[in-house]
Amino acid sequence: MTYSISIELATEKKTKPDVSKISFGSSFTDHMFILDYDGDRGWHSPRIVPYQPITLDPAAKVFHYGQTIFEGLKAYRTEDGRLLLFRPDQNLKRLNRSNERMSIPDIDEELALEALKQLVLVDQDWVPSAEGTSLYIRPFVIATEPLLGVAPSQQYKFMIILSPVGSYYAEGIHPVRIHVESRYVRAVAGGVGEAKTAGNYAAGLKAQEKATEEGYSQVLWLDGVHRKYIEEVGSMNVFFKLGDKIVTPELNGSILAGITRASVIQMLESWGVEVVQRRISIEELFEAHDRGELIEAFGTGTAAVISPVGELNWQGRKIVIGGGQTGELSSRLYNELTGIQRGERPDPFGWVVELKGAEA
Repeated sequence: MTYSISIELATEKKTKPDVSKISFGSSFTDHMFILDYDGDRGWHSPRIVPYQPITLDPAAKVFHYGQTIFEGLKAYRTEDGRLLLFRPDQNLKRLNRSNERMSIPDIDEELALEALKQLVLVDQDWVPSAEGTSLYIRPFVIATEPLLGVAPSQQYKFMIILSPVGSYYAEGIHPVRIHVESRYVRAVAGGVGEAKTAGNYAAGLKAQEKATEEGYSQVLWLDGVHRKYIEEVGSMNVFFKLGDKIVTPELNGSILAGITRASVIQMLESWGVEVVQRRISIEELFEAHDRGELIEAFGTGTAAVISPVGELNWQGRKIVIGGGQTGELSSRLYNELTGIQRGERPDPFGWVVELKGAEA
């Protein structure tokens, strides 16, 4: 199906930043995509326009009841100039799962994908080519109806913005130090933890703030009921190599179903590595370390891809994993996954989507 997406090109172009010197998500391209929703019309008026501020009524429901969701994926430039996306269909499927949980109307995934592709092509000059760089893509939905009644909005905006980025962590592929959070709770099963919604991240800011003050890059969340079972890191799912098995927390209704997580599981299983998805307590993990069975730990996510974990601090008890060095499996996963994403290695899984019409 061909969708009619209007395009208004910017008359003045921005100066492109040096991606190696900017912080993640701090610079934005020349254009953005907007799609409107009204209860009596449904989704309508798809358009690409110059990047610009948006005007909202102070009573817009997103400000008062947090009805909003978002996604994150990347576009990559290959050595020969082609533009690639990594599993964008899965991000859009998850976007609609988040929409359903937050009582936001479904978006036509084919239209959203076509809009995303056209927007990247319009701003293709912004896709960097240096190693470790990419164009970060942020689709999101906000509730815009100006009404203070507590009920789902009857008006929304779906937007996509783009940002050239380097590595998410200053450490790059080097191991990060992580604080295990025992006081604050991010989400519980039955809540909105499995949706990619703003409130989940706002709920984690206080713990992240404290962790940063103590020199830690991220927070590892425990379950909100027992405060003992490992769930996820602030921006990543998490995996542990225990002996010859890989263990990762099972999806339980409060953990985000990561696209990179699913890709890593599929890749590991294709290598003949056993992956176990189950509950794992923080006590079990520390005991495994004491027995010498905790070989590696790493996080997975769109922003960092693979992020080795070198240290965990739980209630003042610290353990160093793998001597604080990047493990063999973490390195292999990172190199293979980023190689596929950048078109440098074969894609046996059919994950990569090439954008037609890109200028080489």
